[in-house]
Amino acid sequence: MKYNHIIQGRFLERPNRFIAKVETGGSVETVHVKNTGRCKELLAKGARVYLEKSDNPGRTTAYDLVAVEKGKRMVNMDSQAPNKAVGEWLLERELFPGLVSVHPETSYGNSRFDFYVETSSEKIFIEVKGVTLEEDGVVRFPDAPSDRAVKHVEELIRAKKDGYRVFVLFVVQMEGVRYFSPNYGTHREFAETLCRAKEAGVEILAYDCMVTADSMRINRPVPVKFTEDYELLSRIPIPLLQWYDKNRRILPWREDASPYRVWVSEIMLQQTRVEAVKPYFEKFMKAFPDIGSLAGAEEETLLKLWEGLGYYNRVRNLQKAAIQIQEEYGGKMPSEYEELLKLKGIGSYTAGAVASIACGRAVPAVDGNVLRVLSRVRGDPRQISDPKVKAAVERELGEVIPIGRPGDFNQAMMEIGACVCIPNGAPQCAGCPLQEICRAHRAGEEQSYPQKAAKRKRIVEEKTVLVVRDENRTAIRKRAEKGLLAGMYELPSMEGFCTAEEVAAYLAGNGLKPLRIQPLQEAKHIFTHREWHMKGYLVRVDELEPRKAEGQSADWIYVEPRDTEGKYPIPSAFSAYRKYVSSRPV
Repeated sequence: MKYNHIIQGRFLERPNRFIAKVETGGSVETVHVKNTGRCKELLAKGARVYLEKSDNPGRTTAYDLVAVEKGKRMVNMDSQAPNKAVGEWLLERELFPGLVSVHPETSYGNSRFDFYVETSSEKIFIEVKGVTLEEDGVVRFPDAPSDRAVKHVEELIRAKKDGYRVFVLFVVQMEGVRYFSPNYGTHREFAETLCRAKEAGVEILAYDCMVTADSMRINRPVPVKFTEDYELLSRIPIPLLQWYDKNRRILPWREDASPYRVWVSEIMLQQTRVEAVKPYFEKFMKAFPDIGSLAGAEEETLLKLWEGLGYYNRVRNLQKAAIQIQEEYGGKMPSEYEELLKLKGIGSYTAGAVASIACGRAVPAVDGNVLRVLSRVRGDPRQISDPKVKAAVERELGEVIPIGRPGDFNQAMMEIGACVCIPNGAPQCAGCPLQEICRAHRAGEEQSYPQKAAKRKRIVEEKTVLVVRDENRTAIRKRAEKGLLAGMYELPSMEGFCTAEEVAAYLAGNGLKPLRIQPLQEAKHIFTHREWHMKGYLVRVDELEPRKAEGQSADWIYVEPRDTEGKYPIPSAFSAYRKYVSSRPV
């Protein structure tokens, strides 16, 4: 697009949004400002500006301010120019080679979008936003809060759901910028709505423009960065990977990082320390060296190998996913993040870990360690327990993860969180490669981050645990298939703290006559949201026999002590009483 009758002047002042005072040819002109935005960074006193003479002789202002020089840049300031330039560009078929028609200013719902476009196969809405705010090569929108812009983006999301292809096109009214980012500082609601639109399938594009004093033309695509702290986060990879290369721990699943091994290790490491996992991992790999052997395993064998790791649904889901892989992927674990997410028991973190570490895909793997590190580096007050925060961090890290070393980057983030930026006690900032960019460290507030929601109070349950034995066998029973410790074997128990007399009456009611009842120590086991406070008794009976009578003992299984070591997995919640299962009876 071109202007006619351009003259040059010097900006003096802007009495209000619509007019400016400009010195030109030795006189001061009152000119119309076509961009009603703030434009504080552009309209500095003495700045060289360019004016277009109006072709309406009846106007009170004879000129429109259309461009300004900012340093070595020419910036177009005409709020109507982006739509004109886009209209010309669309007709050149640069964006849509199969273009059939272009219609400006088209109504949809409660909005009017800038363009409605049809190709031979698609119906498309485009909303255009002009961008003039620039700092250090970074351009942002908006330069002032804009509820209208939020409304337009929300309408585009609805149009996408209705089957249209939809775009937000940011026209950067200058050339040579580094990237575009939504302006969180000026209007967070717009920035967050734009991120939500991207996730909903709205296509977000930015293009810079070739700008002269009398023209503006769409030029090249500009990278779009949605991360609020992109500049800060982009400074993490280089020092972090240098630190990791020197300080990484030698771990069995790292030295042979096949997709299967990485997957099993990541499932084991959920809620469990690295040192505790190592022996379990080695035993598991020996028993089930590949997906096929895991898919065909007996459940009780799996549970026994898992005994002591807790959270037993993890290993059940591991096997279910292995069966899925056998049936749906020909026995080969998928390498793409989206396909991994379809497997039972695999969430965004595990999918990211496997895809990046074992398959080289540039996707983040965000766990509690990563969230804690970034919370401190950014001085981020958001609660890391909020799923929305985790989702936002995953999206943000995706913009800075190094394509050449995504797996190492993810492992380095986890490693520094586990070994340096630790959760309890003072972080070891002196050895941290990120200390120079860490906002919490600079402020001396490392332990103020991350902020967490108040922990839910655990439910306390009192139980009386019974080790019921005859000369050779011990009574155990299987828990329900759903709920806490589902499908595991346990020692029989009674609700509440019971006396020896109450235990004797309970057993008698089930056809068992105790010879001796010996009190055992009290114990406690803590689950995530529940605590068991336990009192125990070692009960000697003359003989344990299968019973058909009604009552609890009908569900009991009588086993040799060695069977509880290999065949019947008893969870660690009962570890305080396990030794009495195999000790010589009283």
